[in-house]
Amino acid sequence: MRFLHRDGTTVHLSYSANVHPADTLDGLLGRLRAYGEPVRRRLGLERLGIGLWLAADTVRDLDATPRALAALRGDLDRRGLEVVTLNGFPYQGFGGQRVKYRVYRPDWAQAQRYEHTLALARILAALLPEDAAEGTISTLPLTWRTVYDDERAARARTALADLGGRLDDLADATGRSIRIALEPEPGCALETTAEAIEPLRAIGHDRIGICVDTCHLATSFEEPGPAFAALAAAGIPVVKSQLSAALHAEHPDRPVVRAALAAVGAHGESRFLHQTRSPAADGLRGTDDLGPALAGGALPETGPWRALFHVPLHATPAAPLTATLPVLNEALAHLVGGERALTGHLEVETYAWQALPPALRPRTAEQLVDNIAAELSFARDLLTEHGLKELP
Repeated sequence: MRFLHRDGTTVHLSYSANVHPADTLDGLLGRLRAYGEPVRRRLGLERLGIGLWLAADTVRDLDATPRALAALRGDLDRRGLEVVTLNGFPYQGFGGQRVKYRVYRPDWAQAQRYEHTLALARILAALLPEDAAEGTISTLPLTWRTVYDDERAARARTALADLGGRLDDLADATGRSIRIALEPEPGCALETTAEAIEPLRAIGHDRIGICVDTCHLATSFEEPGPAFAALAAAGIPVVKSQLSAALHAEHPDRPVVRAALAAVGAHGESRFLHQTRSPAADGLRGTDDLGPALAGGALPETGPWRALFHVPLHATPAAPLTATLPVLNEALAHLVGGERALTGHLEVETYAWQALPPALRPRTAEQLVDNIAAELSFARDLLTEHGLKELP
């Protein structure tokens, strides 16, 4: 979907294909047929934005085979789908039974990450609609924190600065502008937008900026207003924002709340990390997953707690849990509700449908299509409430 901001910016709203990942090109084409086009039809749109995730092997095939890349572009066009953004965070295996820490490898200190992202940029340049001003790629915030030292930090900065130059060359050669967005996430070397400012300043290239994921922002208890003000003061561009909500537990010391939190992971949900955070007198405290938080001792028992669990925007958790929709709405007020749009690329990134308790999981492709469409409708309503005008 496309919207017009009062300053004349075209704001693109896409949904992330992470929700139905495919590890091969044939699998991707099948997902577009089974989900992408039906979602577009369900919403009554002539075109629908989709944020593609491409597995590493698919990236290599598309980058090396112009015919395959042209076939993908043709399939997107036939189905009324457009791509202005890619999710370059997961490298491979995102649809696996156990993702957890693997999603952070390779990192920006490793050559594979650089080559993968540069290939993604070439692919996106070929997929962009003719009338799109630019393409964006979100990526991991350097590395997971436990493997980050000065040497790896220097290698990561060098790689990203060099990538900025290569993106300049790509723009000169193709006329297509591609920008990269580091996505702060709890547990990573850059957990918050505040922690991303100095590294992005050190990289010092205007094609390398930040992706603000509103679930991550909320999990880290960052307030949107100060966060965006600090980014603006530092001259850090918001290249992209992912619209998502975290799980909130106001009183984790109460048995009914503990039981509800335990139920989140009690149904075989072992695929993803659910980093959990709570403010304390000595600063923000956290665990890498919800289980260790519930085991006790790591977080203040009185809370509140927030867990990195991408809650569907339109599906409010059952009491006593809530979602951080107020944080999302406040973030949108700053992103697109002011006199100037801070970004032109928004992506609904709810990949957790199959990680929900069984009673809430879509059981058929049609049910998943219904839920993706409902979530996009919810996001569309939020954007129009903030003054954006939907374009045909």
